[in-house]
Amino acid sequence: MPRINQMLFFEIASTDQSEASVEYKARIADELEDGLLIETPISGDTGRMKRLFLGDELSAHFITEDGIKNYFDSHVIGFRDDTIRLIKIRKPDPERITKVQRRHFLRVSAELEIAVNGGAHIRFVTLTDDVGGGGISFICDGKWPVRPEMVLDCWMLVPYKNGSLEHASFKGEIVRVVDLPTGRKQVMIKFASISDGERQKIIRYCFERQLDIRNR
Repeated sequence: MPRINQMLFFEIASTDQSEASVEYKARIADELEDGLLIETPISGDTGRMKRLFLGDELSAHFITEDGIKNYFDSHVIGFRDDTIRLIKIRKPDPERITKVQRRHFLRVSAELEIAVNGGAHIRFVTLTDDVGGGGISFICDGKWPVRPEMVLDCWMLVPYKNGSLEHASFKGEIVRVVDLPTGRKQVMIKFASISDGERQKIIRYCFERQLDIRNR
């Protein structure tokens, strides 16, 4: 569970793509029976303070001393005027905190649209089979001459639960190709080149997807 004086990092659910992609940080000032009190959040990019409103939904995480990121969803449930104004957010349910170890990424089943470019003779649009912060797999027609160690340029459409859409681009190296009974191929790739920002888009999707699956 997050502790007093620990730094909390989060994104705010928004239909504005530029706003939804901003990561904020805030110190946990106090812990209550039903919530956490945090200081006014600051943008990690600009250093500017951000005003939160009652009901704002947050995708949050904190990092333990052993480097494990702990993700959870929350929302603003009130305010307290102390020496400084504090924001009260819902305390996470321990059973719904998702732990992600350093260099280990959550992977979820998902059918996301992806455009693949492997050169002049390999260009197609298909759907992913599963998605994670370290790589993906997709299903394609058997006619495409894909093989292990081939590097593909990919653009993937990433939808979020607030209705916003992002495009994540990366270079992926094929690790394995499986011929399916249907005549199609399952292609498993690892990210060979991806920026931290693009990877975070995918990790955020995986986090939201896992919460949806748990809530069913």
